[in-house]
Amino acid sequence: MLPPMIPIRQQLDGARLDDVPAAICEALAALGLAGRIPAGMTVGIPVGSRGIRNITVLVRETVRHVRALGASPVVVAAMGSHGGGTIAGQMAVLRSLGITEASVDAPVLGNVDAVAVASASDGQPVYFCSRLLGCGALLIINRVKPHTSFHGPLESGLVKMLVVGCGKPLGARQFHSYGPSELSARLRECGALLLGRLPVVGGIAVLENGREETAALVPVHPTAFIPTEERLLQQARTLLPRLPVAELDVLVVDQMGKDFSGTGMDTNVIGRIGIRGVPDEAPAIRRIVVLDLSEGSHGNANGMGLADLTTRRLVDKVDFAATYLNTLTATFVERAKLPIALETDQAAIEAALRTIGKPAAPRIVRIRNTLDLEHLLVSPAVLTELQGLPGIVVMGGPEPWPFDVAGQLF
Repeated sequence: MLPPMIPIRQQLDGARLDDVPAAICEALAALGLAGRIPAGMTVGIPVGSRGIRNITVLVRETVRHVRALGASPVVVAAMGSHGGGTIAGQMAVLRSLGITEASVDAPVLGNVDAVAVASASDGQPVYFCSRLLGCGALLIINRVKPHTSFHGPLESGLVKMLVVGCGKPLGARQFHSYGPSELSARLRECGALLLGRLPVVGGIAVLENGREETAALVPVHPTAFIPTEERLLQQARTLLPRLPVAELDVLVVDQMGKDFSGTGMDTNVIGRIGIRGVPDEAPAIRRIVVLDLSEGSHGNANGMGLADLTTRRLVDKVDFAATYLNTLTATFVERAKLPIALETDQAAIEAALRTIGKPAAPRIVRIRNTLDLEHLLVSPAVLTELQGLPGIVVMGGPEPWPFDVAGQLF
């Protein structure tokens, strides 16, 4: 029998910008673009597939700033192989993020073609979006955060947008062919090559707090992309929300998806890396159960292989072509393996507990997704460990699992 669950609140870093439109205008003004973007120039603004809070506001205000200079802004999909590696798929992803011509007041274009613009030290080509190469200037916007597949001085951020997002499927595949141990260094080398050859006039680095709210918007001059991003990545690590435990018997994740993490479930949260030869990190979780795939993932279930058990409901939503393209491009094939899929939520959760010997006091945590870690449900054994810790607030008493007659959670 499953233990009752207690609702708790984990107090996360709540520093945030109260006026995001004003903050982005201030950051853009600090770039001093008036002297570098002449009237009539086409300015490319690449937009990726990651879920960034207020991304529509950020892009719209950037468009307005460019237009106020007398230039012509154009928004271009820049998400590597995401969206199934097709123009239609990438445009669908942008629409799901709220990026449309109406919402940002500028043309929004898809593109999956790239051309080689440089050669790395090993002779391999460095690719870049053919559509963006036709622009007289480029403005880069992206969130800086720890990556889910590799670690190093450079991870997710402005440089990765240039190298991988703007590299299109061809560039993404080339980048990931190097393996996780080399990827951060690859970003540095290829990023420096692109910055030296492309008309990048600046960037806006986005930092988000533990609630995924906009915490800072940092203007970055093109000559300082790499050192500034390295510094911001260290700050982003301190803002990353995590589970408040070091070990668990079972973690129940209501939803996974690309709108929560590139791997569906953030590896920095669940501790599982899912790359052969790369050791897992904390926390140590004996069984992970993922119940559903978000609509915002558009069928891409990359990362489902990080779970042990799932439901038929999730499997029925998987677009295997999109999932496999993303996974094969990244080369981390274990992440796309299908977990054991049972018919109901209750069957999956009970199987997880049964396969670890049904401990007398199981340590279970249930979360909505790996982005939302402020409100959790924990079993009594976990609560005993957390009581008295700073930042943990008990929000109610023990409650039974709310299964309906069909064994589904509601």
